[in-house]
Amino acid sequence: MIKKALLALTLAVNLPVISHAESDLDELRGSDVLTNEWKLVKNDKLRNIKAYLKREDGKKIRSFRIEAIIDAPMEAVARVGFDIDNYQRWYWQLLDAKLLKKVSDREYIYYLVHNAPVGNPDRDVILRAVVEPYTAQKGYALVRINALPDYLPPKPPLVRMQAEDMVVKYTPLGKNKTLFENEGYIDPGGAAPVWTINFVQRQAPYAAVVGMLRMLQLPEYLNSDKPLPYKLYAN
Repeated sequence: MIKKALLALTLAVNLPVISHAESDLDELRGSDVLTNEWKLVKNDKLRNIKAYLKREDGKKIRSFRIEAIIDAPMEAVARVGFDIDNYQRWYWQLLDAKLLKKVSDREYIYYLVHNAPVGNPDRDVILRAVVEPYTAQKGYALVRINALPDYLPPKPPLVRMQAEDMVVKYTPLGKNKTLFENEGYIDPGGAAPVWTINFVQRQAPYAAVVGMLRMLQLPEYLNSDKPLPYKLYAN
């Protein structure tokens, strides 16, 4: 009787861990059944983060979407996103990050090196970001990000990513709350197995937002009075 009770208690305690492990195993097997409509794959009610995936018609690699309601002003959230040189403090599995060129107050080019899953070579990518400032008529600001794979010569053994394209949207919800949305698609280049790409697309966007929330606790972002490096507001 005592042995049965202990067994039941052990199963109850470990069930969430087992379920999580099975979920990760399903992910590695590629068992998610996705269509060309967004599917909710994570709903973090504590942090107000929702993550979605979908499979575009004719593509093996999935697209991602993240939505988060953040308890911080739009300017503070954008300040974290604009601070490329500090990305390693919070961005998921990042080995290097640096600003290459400030083209204007609405455009910049930067360089990232991603730590790839075990058994895969690390990836680097050059990205061009174009800011579409907030206007009262629109009610939001956008940052459109696209890969520039030929901007720099290859740097073996790193594999150059062909796409890390996304649209980041900042919508103020009152004075101290922001709706953060990020929708995009990656192509890591090389011969990466599809399951590794899809696994990263499932994990990275959510983990990045959690990291961003951590950075927003810092006064240098939340309470800074320094001018933003790029034009977030049209006027």
